Amino acid sequence: MRLHIGIFGRRNVGKSSLLNALTRQQVSIVSDIAGTTTDPVEKPMELLPLGPLLFIDTAGVDDIGALGAERVAKTRKALDRTDLGVVVADSGEWGEFEEGIVAELKNRKVPVLVVFNKSDLGRPAPELEARLRDDGIRSVQTAVDRGEGVLAVREALIATAPDDFLAPDPIIGDLPPEGGLAVLVVPIDKEAPKGRIILPQVQAIRDLLDHGQLSLVVREHELKAALARLSRKPDIVVTDSQAFAKVAADTPSDVKLTSFSILFARYRGDLAEMVRGATAIDRLKPGNSVLVAESCTHHPIGDDIGRVKIPNWLEKRVGGKLEFTTHQGHDFPPDVSQFSLVIHCGACMTNRRAVLNRVAKCRDQGVPITNYGLTIAYVLDIFERALEPFPAALAAYRQATAARGAGHDR
Repeated sequence: MRLHIGIFGRRNVGKSSLLNALTRQQVSIVSDIAGTTTDPVEKPMELLPLGPLLFIDTAGVDDIGALGAERVAKTRKALDRTDLGVVVADSGEWGEFEEGIVAELKNRKVPVLVVFNKSDLGRPAPELEARLRDDGIRSVQTAVDRGEGVLAVREALIATAPDDFLAPDPIIGDLPPEGGLAVLVVPIDKEAPKGRIILPQVQAIRDLLDHGQLSLVVREHELKAALARLSRKPDIVVTDSQAFAKVAADTPSDVKLTSFSILFARYRGDLAEMVRGATAIDRLKPGNSVLVAESCTHHPIGDDIGRVKIPNWLEKRVGGKLEFTTHQGHDFPPDVSQFSLVIHCGACMTNRRAVLNRVAKCRDQGVPITNYGLTIAYVLDIFERALEPFPAALAAYRQATAARGAGHDR
C-alpha cells in the first residue's frame, strides 16, 4: 500500500544525497565518484499526510560500459513500480537523458516532480522552468549538500502524489453492507508464517474495520461450526484459495463466497482482464508453457501453491504435462510471448502499478494473464460462484464464454 517514489537522473547529480536528506538517514552511499549507486536502493518511511511510502534510489541513466548497461536496465525496471517519479538534474544541465525520463514517465501516466539540485552552482533556464510548468510538471530548486530546499521537496511530493493514492479503493469494505459481517477463513498450515497471518488477511481485516463492518476469523475446519453458531448468515465468506473446495462445500449457496486472492486481483490489478485470462485454461494443451509470477521471495515448501498445487491442478485439467517457469520478486520477463498463460500471485508484496504494468505487457503481447485465486476457482469449477460478489467481472466472464461458444458454433 506504499506510494512508490522513484528517483531518477544522471550519475552524480545528487539522487542519493536527496534520498538521505528526505529520510534524515544515511540510506545510500554518497560519493563524488560517478556511479556509486549500482543496484536500486529502497527505503520505506512515513510522510504525512501520504502515510507509508517507499523511495527507490536508482543508478544513473547515463551509466556506461557493460556493467553500466545492466545498471541502467535495473533503473528502467524500477519504472514499472513507480507511482511518482522524481527527476533530479544539476540546475545548469538539462538534456536528452532528462527529457527521456520525463517522456517515459508521462507515457506511463506517472506524475513527475523535477528537482534542480546544486542550485548554489547554477540555475535552470527560465524557459525550461516555464515549459515544465506549462506541461503541468512541478519543479523545485535545492542545494541538498547545504540542506536547502529539502522541505520544499517534501511539500512538492505531497502536492504531486496521485489523487487515487490519497483515496484508495477498498479491498473488501464495499461488499458487505454497513454493519455487515464477513467470515474470513484463514488456514494455519505449513505456509502460514510463524506467529502471524499473511498480509492480504491482515489488510482485509483492517479494511473491514475502516468501513464499520464485523469480521469473524476461523480456520477452514471450523467454518461449518462457526456458521451454525451465528444468529444470522454472514454477508460474505472469504477464504484462502487453497481451501476453496472445502469452504465452498461448507458455505450455504445463498451466501456470497470469494477468496483473498480474488479480492487482490481487483485491488492490485485488473479483475476483468484476469477473469478473461482464466478462461484460457481451457485452451491449454500438453506441452504448453506457463509462467508463474510471484511478487514475494518466500522459501518454497514441499506442497508450494505456485510450484506444486497449481501445476498439479492444471495438468490434471489439461490431461498432460505443462512446462512451468517461475519468476520471483521484481523479476518479470520483458518478452512473455512464448507463454500460453501467465499466472500471477495475489501480489500483496508489490504495488498496483507493477501489476498493471505486467497486465498491460501481457495484453500487448497477446498473452492471457490471471492469478492464483482465479485459477484455483476455475479448475475447481466454482468460478461463477467466486465471482458473484463482483457483478462486472462476472459479466465479463459470461461475455467471454459466450463469445467463445459463438466462435465454436461458427
